[in-house]
Order: sequence, then structure tokens, then C-alpha cells
Amino acid sequence: MKSSLKSSSAKVFFRNIAASAIALGLVLAGFELTAPAQAATTLKATVALAKIPIKGRAPKTGYDRALFSDGWGDIGDCDTRNYILRRDLVSLTWRSSPRCTVATGILNDPYTARKIYFVRGVGTSNAVQIDHVVAVSDAWQKGAQKLNSATRYSFYNDPLNLLAVDGPANMQKSDSDAASWLPPNRNFWCSYVARQIAVKYKYRLWVTSAEHDAMARVLKACPNKLIPRG
Repeated sequence: MKSSLKSSSAKVFFRNIAASAIALGLVLAGFELTAPAQAATTLKATVALAKIPIKGRAPKTGYDRALFSDGWGDIGDCDTRNYILRRDLVSLTWRSSPRCTVATGILNDPYTARKIYFVRGVGTSNAVQIDHVVAVSDAWQKGAQKLNSATRYSFYNDPLNLLAVDGPANMQKSDSDAASWLPPNRNFWCSYVARQIAVKYKYRLWVTSAEHDAMARVLKACPNKLIPRG
């Protein structure tokens, strides 16, 4: 569950960060933040993984989701959550207000390989959740605490790091890395690990030894897998 910043000045601060990042065309590790979320790079996941530092997990001291974002940001006309729902669901219907609000849709869930019928509303919306593929607290303990506010905000709202997925599976995953959790759908393991590697490579985060080894084992089944572009 996301915590929120209470002060209006903090909200303005994060909105200014978002505007600055867009205005500057922020580029990290050779990736444009505005590039198509589903496009592939020409970089193999195995090669990118080899470039990611291996270190121990840092303490969680000082962690707060609010240090990344005061909630979902905006991508074009949509808030980030509805942008991802629009990207990942099919057979969409819309609410008339607020603008760009997905009312219903169908998710072919990558984590469970189930078809989920999304209906917005109390008691139903959580059937489909937006997962940070690299969990926010995991990122904090592997380098994100050293990132500036604008970059943490970009990480939190980056479509590269976001997937619409089965709510219960997302809750089961929690803040796990690849060493302690992989999706029940084994056919998605290569894509899942490749996306985690892409995010960590892009934001200059590190992996633990156990995490590296888990990723490497998965990639043995797909040695030519390319990382997606953010």
C-alpha cells in the first residue's frame, strides 16, 4: 500500500520534479524515459546482467515510498496507473470522468497466465494491480537511496518497471527479488527477469549474489533474450 505525502508543498515538489524530468529529456544508461514500454533493445539480458554490480543488500533504514513519489504521476493525458491499464488490458471501456479512467477491461495476466476481468470499483479494482517489477523497497536497498529525487520519481512512474498483474500474485511477491520469488507462470520467467535486469541496469542499481545467480539460471533457458526498452 502506497503511503502519501501530506503537505501540499510536497505534492507541488514532486509535480515540479516530473515537469523537470520531462523538460530535460532525462536519459539514464542510454535509455530514454519516454521510449515505448514494450519495445526491445539490442542488448541481451545476459550481457546487461554482467554489467550490473553485485553487492550485499543495504539496510532499509530511512525507507519511505514517499521518497519516490507522492502517488502516481502523469504520462500524457493519463495518470500512470490508468496509462498502464490502457497499455496492458484489452476490450477497454472508459469512465467519462476523470479523463482516461479505465472502467473495465480484460487482462491476460503474465504472472499467472489467467484471464482476469477488471471492473473498477470498491472491492473489485484490486483484482488487477500495478506491480513495480523491481520492488520499490528492494530498489532502496540496492542503490536507490543514493539517487536524487527526480530519478527516484522517474523510477516509480517508469512504464518499464510497471506491469498490470493479478492482485493476489502481486501481494504474494511483495518486495521480493528474483532470488526469493518468480511468477507462477514459468513461461514468463525470461521476460520477467529480463525486465528486472533492464530496470536495474537503467537506474544503476545493484543485485545481490543470490539474485544474480537466480537471474542467470533463468536466462540459461533464453540466452538470446533482449531486455525491453523503457
